[in-house]
Amino acid sequence: MRAVDVIMKKRDGGPLSREEIRFFVDGVTSGTLPDYQASALLMAILLRGMTAEETAWLTDAMVHSGVRVDLGDIPGVKVDKHSTGGVGDKTSLILAPLAAACGVPVPMMSGRGLGHTGGTLDKLEAIPGFRVNLSLEEMKTALARVGCAMIGQTAQIAPADKKLYALRDVTGTVESIPLISASIMSKKIAEGIDALVLDVKTGRGAFMKTEADSRKLAESLVSIGNASGVKTEAVITAMDAPLGNAVGNALEVIECVEVLKGGGPSDLIEVSVELTARMLVLGQVARDRVDADRQARLAITSGAGLERFRQIIEMQGGDPRIVDDYTRLPQAEERHVVVAERAGYVNRVDAELVGRASVALGAGRDRVEDPVDPAVGIVVKAKPGDEVRAGDAVLEMHYRTRPKLEAALALAARAVTIHDTRPATGRLIVAEVQ
Repeated sequence: MRAVDVIMKKRDGGPLSREEIRFFVDGVTSGTLPDYQASALLMAILLRGMTAEETAWLTDAMVHSGVRVDLGDIPGVKVDKHSTGGVGDKTSLILAPLAAACGVPVPMMSGRGLGHTGGTLDKLEAIPGFRVNLSLEEMKTALARVGCAMIGQTAQIAPADKKLYALRDVTGTVESIPLISASIMSKKIAEGIDALVLDVKTGRGAFMKTEADSRKLAESLVSIGNASGVKTEAVITAMDAPLGNAVGNALEVIECVEVLKGGGPSDLIEVSVELTARMLVLGQVARDRVDADRQARLAITSGAGLERFRQIIEMQGGDPRIVDDYTRLPQAEERHVVVAERAGYVNRVDAELVGRASVALGAGRDRVEDPVDPAVGIVVKAKPGDEVRAGDAVLEMHYRTRPKLEAALALAARAVTIHDTRPATGRLIVAEVQ
């Protein structure tokens, strides 16, 4: 089999065989397939697409490029959650301890932020000492002891994905539903879970800007998961405005702790409880969604979720005292308040612009190797629908240096728009796919 023949077949719109896809993935994993040929095939896939069968075969080949973890010795139905990424999307830090407190083992393998979207690992590493690079054995130990492990992708899990993603990132081939689906699901299937809840974002701050594209991606992900023996369902949630108020790693940790203490923004609570409830039903600890919703909210009001988060932090080497003392988290020395230039109603808080402004402050990265400052970020002071007067605070910038603030302000100044009339309230939970 020749790589050039596989490339030409897909270039001309033909479906690839299971053997051809395995040949491609094996070549990427072993390094025998040159980057230029792998990149050419990725571009052909982006332009010509893949059938559902091809996408399933690609996912399976990527799973088998490494190990598929066996969590059979951990009692219970193991359930994870994955988000396609957004601005202020911090639900993992809330739902993982809530689900674990309700009796669902949560092996959570997460990623880092890239571009305008944040990453769970960056948020967790804002907690002093927190280790996300646990070995698979350490992950199993944490699962057995505290019911949850929140880690990064290990070298043994879907190594083909790591190489392919690096190529996609620099060759303009990220926005392909088959490639996104195989990337996400190969890691999730390989981590040994029994069930998965997907949070597929849609809107200005999401990779998928339209509900139609978000639904296509959700349907692709759910189909692959269920075909692989992982019970999978998805919710499509709005990502036009940032979720919650905080954007930036330490700031988002504080907001998550506030939710676990019974406070926090209503939109963040709604999405977090929705996802947790679905995990509880899939984890077979709740009879139905109503019972699951009640259990999730009880885990907040009783303090069980907060206590479990404290245990997770301690188990992974972090400082659990941050739960009670936020000054133990990194803090930026400087503040700058962006104010409303006129009276009216906040019509829009553009999630992508807020995310890009946060990256400009140093809270995110444009390249994988870029450093992240856990202390900086933005707090949204006025959400869509809020009434404001001229001079009222709409954004609060937490920054370290003036040049970075000025770069961020050039973006943030365009993020908030104010109109004379109150905007229609959009749905947070847009749709579900099962």
